[in-house]
Amino acid sequence: MNATKNATPVQNLDAHQRESRQKYLNGIDLEQLRGAVEAIQQDPANGMTHWQVRSQWVGGTRSDHHVDGFTIGGQFVRRPFTIHIDEPFELTGSNKHPNPQEHLLAAMNACMMVGYAAVAGLMGITLTKLEVTTQGEIDLRGFLGLDGSVPNGYPKLEQTVRIAGDGTPEQFAQLHATIKATSPNFYNITRAIETDSRLIVE
Repeated sequence: MNATKNATPVQNLDAHQRESRQKYLNGIDLEQLRGAVEAIQQDPANGMTHWQVRSQWVGGTRSDHHVDGFTIGGQFVRRPFTIHIDEPFELTGSNKHPNPQEHLLAAMNACMMVGYAAVAGLMGITLTKLEVTTQGEIDLRGFLGLDGSVPNGYPKLEQTVRIAGDGTPEQFAQLHATIKATSPNFYNITRAIETDSRLIVE
């Protein structure tokens, strides 16, 4: 006898919700995520990714940044995007697009938010709110070369994460610690990255 066929509509709805919760949580496909983790555990080469952005100066403070795609596990995945960046009026820009600092902070926040949603899902936590605010001050005397003792960038960043859901305070503390330890862009911003910058004059 088919139990689902003879179940009440409420029971069927409950079963569907349980099944959906097992597969999707916080908008994350948990089956797909677990499958990716298993594939990388079996062969670390599956976890190797390569990212590239090609940037072109448009004029003034405006620049366009082209993404063709990325490589994962040796396979190229086409993802064509163009990111527009400018400066506010006060920094001689047109104020039509976010500036590099806003993109930098947004990139760290967004990377961490992916982590919060995914790891919370694996922990069985449903999130109802997630907000990350990161801020800092840059003294333009460093950027403009007016004072060699002034840092060219942020001496310090301050971040606040506001989160809510059905997890316990202890679980959320564990989640926060995990994301700070594993987020690629939190790592990138909080540690120095060796960078080889070459110049080609055409």
